[in-house]
Amino acid sequence: MLDLVSQSSLHTERIGERLARLARPGDVIALWGELGAGKTVLAKGVATGLGLDASEVASPTFIILREHYGGRMPLFHLDLYRLEGQDLGTTGWEETLEGGGITVIEWPDRAGDALPDDRLDIRLDHIADTKRGVLVSANGPRSTRLLREFRDSLGA
Repeated sequence: MLDLVSQSSLHTERIGERLARLARPGDVIALWGELGAGKTVLAKGVATGLGLDASEVASPTFIILREHYGGRMPLFHLDLYRLEGQDLGTTGWEETLEGGGITVIEWPDRAGDALPDDRLDIRLDHIADTKRGVLVSANGPRSTRLLREFRDSLGA
């Protein structure tokens, strides 16, 4: 587990960027936090770290899944906010897990038991106006590797 403090949205974005540079195809990042906590900001950083245009990353709330290609690997950005557990099965989102890219999931609690077991969980909490607590934890061997490499890259 790694406990960080982000001082700004730019810093939150940089966390995502650094993670993306270390990520491998099939990695899953689950972003937890209230509305406005910085989940989409972190997803933009992931896009930048993959060599994608971060300005094209927006909260996919009404679309559920946005696919971004043209970088080091694809980014599959899911926002499950509007879904109920029973609706999840009809989206086809599980295919992103085998799509050769990184899957970033906002509102992962909506996935229930369908949430991948091996994932990197990032919890974003408001501390102050622009300051966020960022708690990064691993679930499984793939995400443990990513967390270890991320921690090493920070010199922590």
